[in-house]
Amino acid sequence: MSEENINPEVQEEQAAIQPENTQEAPQEASFADKSLSELSDVFKNLMDSADRMLRSKEAESIKSAFYKLLGKLRSEAGEVEDSFADVEENFKSLYADYKRERAEYNKEQDALKEENLEKKKAIIEELKALIDGSDDVSASFPAFRDIQDRWRATGPVPATAFRDINSTYQFNVERFYDKVKINRELRDLDFQKNLEAKEKFCEAAEKLSENENIVNAFNELQKLHEQWKEFGPVAKDFRESIWARFQAATAVINKRYQAHFEELKGKQKENLAAKEALCVKVEEIAAREIKSSDEWNSSAKEIEAIQADWRKIGFATKKENQKIYDRFRAACDAFYARKRDYYSQFRGEMEANVEKKMGLIKAAEELKSSTEWKKATEKFIELQKQWKEIGAVPRKKSEQLWKQFRAACDEFFAERDKNAAPENNYFANLKAKKKIVEDIKAYVPVEDAEANAEAAKKFAADFQAIGFVPFKEKDNIMAAYREAMQEKFPEFGAERSGRGRGESKPRERSVKDTLIQQYKTLQQEVETFENNIGFFSASKNSESLIKQMESKIAKAKEELRKLEEKIRKEEEGE
Repeated sequence: MSEENINPEVQEEQAAIQPENTQEAPQEASFADKSLSELSDVFKNLMDSADRMLRSKEAESIKSAFYKLLGKLRSEAGEVEDSFADVEENFKSLYADYKRERAEYNKEQDALKEENLEKKKAIIEELKALIDGSDDVSASFPAFRDIQDRWRATGPVPATAFRDINSTYQFNVERFYDKVKINRELRDLDFQKNLEAKEKFCEAAEKLSENENIVNAFNELQKLHEQWKEFGPVAKDFRESIWARFQAATAVINKRYQAHFEELKGKQKENLAAKEALCVKVEEIAAREIKSSDEWNSSAKEIEAIQADWRKIGFATKKENQKIYDRFRAACDAFYARKRDYYSQFRGEMEANVEKKMGLIKAAEELKSSTEWKKATEKFIELQKQWKEIGAVPRKKSEQLWKQFRAACDEFFAERDKNAAPENNYFANLKAKKKIVEDIKAYVPVEDAEANAEAAKKFAADFQAIGFVPFKEKDNIMAAYREAMQEKFPEFGAERSGRGRGESKPRERSVKDTLIQQYKTLQQEVETFENNIGFFSASKNSESLIKQMESKIAKAKEELRKLEEKIRKEEEGE
């Protein structure tokens, strides 16, 4: 049968598209603020729902969000022992149950569709037999109606067979109307019934065009197209107009649907650009030279803020979304790997410092009972100096260690002050030093600079000549003395620092010294960059970070070469 001989009813029904399962699942971003236990609860609720088999895309979104969060938490925890194993095992069990039930459901649906296909093939054979077997309208028309009802009642068939089976059915329906000599009254009644049904389809399609959720509207439209095919033709006078009306409503929805995805595509491009900018920020932080715990904590907060911004951004294009996530993840992993390495080394140093301070505490406690006041005092002063030179210790131990050390010092100095000889009265010394501080504050500088300098020297000599003061007061009186001297003789401290070894003024650095210092500093930077590459190479998808480091190293080495030339020229001119 040629295409031009097929009436509009057959053309419109062949042109319709079989609806697809376009279930729109919640995106992973809707689960970004949930914890692992909350995601497990969401999956349990889905498992308990009656329509769970129709929500497979939602199930996969929950699974993806769960494992992404699990990976992030494990990366940040950096623990040898996995504290998330139980919650992961529980989720795996839930998901396995769902997959088994889903597989069984799909198997049943596939079998049902194959069964429906065989039923429809049998119905078509009945229709063919009806067409070829009799021209008795009174006998054939009720049978035809029964065939139509059974056809519509039969469920879906496999998608690969849908178009062929429907085309065959519509072709034979057309044959029936062309061949069977049905009386006009019954034919017109049948046409009118079909027209009324199709007018309702048009009204429903037109109403769908007002639906704000265009994805839902498009899905409902596909159902209307499927139902449209189940009804036979209308009178020739209405065939083109009713189909044109239905097509017009369809075109409105299709246009909006296309515009929706064009807008979504534009938004995804914006999201990609925003995520690329965040990748650059994290890569800069990951490559940053960090030397202290405070800097690591500050940088970690920057990373966390960027990760929060990342979660607020929607998906990028399907082609680029995984790539940009892998790039972002690689930069974050590189940063946290360096941080873990730093703290691993830092903890070792702090534990060593604890051992050193414990040694000083032991020495102080052994010395605190000594009555050789002068000799023991000097030793305690040396112990205190060593204590200040030792680096940091773990915060939870710092206060306890200091209290132990201070207690031993206080016990000795308190006993020393009680047993002070008359010629070495510490409280009298304190009173004398306070008097000198008051004299300094009362001094009025004169115009003669040398006279002021002599006065400053005398105050300093007098202050230093006085012996020890009570241990608890030594820091306070020294601070008061320095403050008073700085206020009245601001040049005195500067002159002493420049002339402590007999120099008339600090030696100026030569050009060569400056260049050598620059060379050493740049060398340290190169070593840091090369060390960073070692961290990055252990992370997946870190090519961009490594290239960035290699570029910096190349530039730094070129600058080192130029500095070498400058240093040689300075040496030749000496």
